[in-house]
Amino acid sequence: MTEEAEEEVDFPPKTEQQTPHFLRDVIFHGKFRLLKALTPEENTRCQHGIYFQDGQRRVDYVLTYPVKKPAGGRSSRQSSHRFTENAVARSLRRGPRSRDKHVQHHQSEVVRDSSLSPTSSPETNVELGCPAETFNGHEDHKAFRREEFEGKLRDMGLELEKDEDAKIPGVCFVKLHAPWNVLCREAEFMKLKMPTKKVYEVKQPSGVMEKINSLVSKVLEPLHPHVEEHQPKNIKHLSHTFSREKQHLFDLSDKDYFFDSKTRSSIVFEILKRTKCKAKYHMGITSLLGSGVYTAAYPLHDGDIDEESAEPNDRKLLYEEWANYSVFYKYQPIGLVRKYFGEKIGLYFAWLGLYTQMLIPASLVGVIVFLYGCATVDDNIPSMEICHPKNNITMCPLCDKVCSYWKLSTACGTARASHLFDNPATVFFSIFMALWAAMFMEHWKRRQMRLNYEWDLTGFEDEEEALKDHPRAEYEFRVMQKSLNKHQISQQKLTCQDRLPAYMTNIVMMLLMIGVTFAIVFGVILYRISTKAALHMSSNPTTRNHVQLTVKTTAAIINLVVILILDEVYGAVARWLTVLEVPKTDKSFEERLIFKTFILKFVNAFSPIIYIAFFRGRLVGRPGSYLYVFESYRMEECAHGGCLMELCIQLSITMLGKQLIQNNLFEIGIPKLKKLIRFIRSKPGAFQEEERQKKLQRYETDHFLEPFAGLTPEYMEMIIQFGFVTLFVASFPLAPLFALLNNIIEIRLDAKKFVTELRRPVAARAKDIGIWYNILRGVAKVAVIINAFVISFTSDFIPRMVYQYMYSPDGSMHGFVNHTLSYFNVSQFQDGKEPMDPLHLGYPVEICRYKDYREPPWSTTPYEISKEFWAVLAVRLTFVIVFQNVVMLMSDIVDWLIPDIPKDISLQIHKEKILLVDLFMKEEQGKIHILESRASTGGKKNCSRSNNNNTTAHPRSGLHNNSF
Repeated sequence: MTEEAEEEVDFPPKTEQQTPHFLRDVIFHGKFRLLKALTPEENTRCQHGIYFQDGQRRVDYVLTYPVKKPAGGRSSRQSSHRFTENAVARSLRRGPRSRDKHVQHHQSEVVRDSSLSPTSSPETNVELGCPAETFNGHEDHKAFRREEFEGKLRDMGLELEKDEDAKIPGVCFVKLHAPWNVLCREAEFMKLKMPTKKVYEVKQPSGVMEKINSLVSKVLEPLHPHVEEHQPKNIKHLSHTFSREKQHLFDLSDKDYFFDSKTRSSIVFEILKRTKCKAKYHMGITSLLGSGVYTAAYPLHDGDIDEESAEPNDRKLLYEEWANYSVFYKYQPIGLVRKYFGEKIGLYFAWLGLYTQMLIPASLVGVIVFLYGCATVDDNIPSMEICHPKNNITMCPLCDKVCSYWKLSTACGTARASHLFDNPATVFFSIFMALWAAMFMEHWKRRQMRLNYEWDLTGFEDEEEALKDHPRAEYEFRVMQKSLNKHQISQQKLTCQDRLPAYMTNIVMMLLMIGVTFAIVFGVILYRISTKAALHMSSNPTTRNHVQLTVKTTAAIINLVVILILDEVYGAVARWLTVLEVPKTDKSFEERLIFKTFILKFVNAFSPIIYIAFFRGRLVGRPGSYLYVFESYRMEECAHGGCLMELCIQLSITMLGKQLIQNNLFEIGIPKLKKLIRFIRSKPGAFQEEERQKKLQRYETDHFLEPFAGLTPEYMEMIIQFGFVTLFVASFPLAPLFALLNNIIEIRLDAKKFVTELRRPVAARAKDIGIWYNILRGVAKVAVIINAFVISFTSDFIPRMVYQYMYSPDGSMHGFVNHTLSYFNVSQFQDGKEPMDPLHLGYPVEICRYKDYREPPWSTTPYEISKEFWAVLAVRLTFVIVFQNVVMLMSDIVDWLIPDIPKDISLQIHKEKILLVDLFMKEEQGKIHILESRASTGGKKNCSRSNNNNTTAHPRSGLHNNSF
């Protein structure tokens, strides 16, 4: 790296021009519409900050750190900076002893100069980020570590260029470039698979299948994005692990584009992680970012997306054909997503796209089930009996004292609405959804394998697993502390005993957080009980008539708000607990974080739903002997239509609220809000006055974007949604439809966020979605069990079947409502619990009814559980066992019938191996042939040389032979 390349370039004098709505465009549209500052003869690519000042070397990575720019002459500041940078860099290369000596000398010079000449002190300490008057050891230490780290990067072969005169006040940018030899060295070390010159034809189906595929492709042509393919679909390059010794196998005609931008940035990131700084345990950029030596580190986006003059680039193409709501009906350009963001993010969007496609048949069947319920509601005999005007059944009060007797016919609306979700078709739909989940998992495995083949990831795990297991910086720091405490120099590791306090903290905190969730659910129960009693005391008849609906809806909304708040709290708690454990590798850290976050958020989202489905109405007691909480709150019971309707209301509000508020509004609003805060902190007043006429460079524009926080939040919201779709689908058949509508928006929303709102993530290779697949399988298995219990215990499906086939006199459902109601003598109410207005219905009541299977008061065993209860319970348990085993067996059959690897992909992988062996055999034979030819040529030369020597040594004998 030459000194000239590191020098800063002066900008021409500014000219005043007003730009309207500057702040609005920056915040809400991401448009930094500032005029160009570079002269026309300068390289255009350099203007946008994608290249170094020479316009030739590409910026592969950017580091930033804060710097205070004092007033003073600019030229003297630049010269001082260049002197400091080059001198310290030279001392770094000499060794630690000379480096320490140079830094001490430099600091003494700084102090001496500042004491002699106060006016020059601001100029001599720009690199340290503050004037000499405020010089402190902390900033000195940071500056020293930066210089040391950057010197190490130069030793690793990277080229650096600094920009302290950036248009963002207080931020210095360090641009990194990896030259060709470094890229080749690191690609070989990372075992990157690169395409060779060898191409082969991918076998296409023939005959009838070819015609069918051609017809399908023509029909689906409008649904494909307009993304140009670099090569025909039936042609594929043979890929092989890159090696500098075998460079002749690869097409190196254009070295600038052999490694694309995402590969170059991932290579530089590996160097940054691996480069040691200061102590031998402080590794890489992670510890430097954590300690504030650098404030940000990120690769650059390819270019602009919303300017008409923007050059064509992959980012702009993604914005037009992927991150756009107008193309919601099209397939995703997964190949381009992978090319720009890497395999890990590409797999996420491929999985999300397949999940959304699989929701289409599930949504159609769910809508059919719902429409079946709508069509048969008028033919449902139990609801007809409840709604019949001659129905004179008097029901017992729903609460103590303030509630009075009521007519069963007033529950007509609830009974009819319950039939929409509680009908025989829901049983079929539960079985269908269990098989759908199995089909989805198998389909994804096949799709994943196809992508592995297309993206050259076959055999990736065996080759790369060892490279991924670098210890994290925090782990190395803890090991260093342990070694220092024990005064041992040898390398150690953290044992279970070292982590025991963290493990105990994890267990206690996880139980505490789950306990908080249960406590909040209990608090909402008390809210429902007290609110119901208060509304019954209202003098407004409209309020009294809609007590049930008001209480259910408001409680569901309260649950939703609490869930949204606790989701954020639990995410922070899970990360804190994972940091306490100090996992060794990034992979271990990610998996532990995912597990904790999933447990806490799953319990948070589904605890209110599980309570309504399986506990509400079952711990009530009976009239005259109710169960009370705190001796004053009577446990709530389900409406006569059952708890299924309340479960549906809670499920729908929670699911729709989470999708609308958390998944969509938060994803749009929070990045823009953080972007606004980051912009305000950059002193926009001085920024607009002094730098308005300059065009921001690419690395400066990306600095305002939100850092990439990983895929865990994206996967988590989809896994929770998958739980809503599968776990309680028996109570809400429209769940797949709402999930489908959300995901159509979610795909484009996530795409827009990745392309426009986030800094470009470092490309990461992966051959699968990791632990998320195991979580999906677990949720699918649990869904079978939960749906079996929902059908058996929450709905009235089993009681109806038992009545129809065991107790009905004519085999119909007539009399079912009366069969499920027990009798109670009102004279046996507990003291102080009887209704305050016993004549509310206009006549005295002696016997009231309640929903339960109990003996009547005139029986020899009054109010004891009847034999019908035990018969229904036996059938319910039998149904759970049969349903669970039959559905799981069918799922296993589906799993067994569908191969994990498509047959054509298996054949192509085998063909690639054969072609690769042939390629190396030909290469080896070519080498042998060359060696043999060289050997034979060398032999002939030796023979001719020896003949010449013989002729020279024996001239007379030669003459004699010739004469003879």
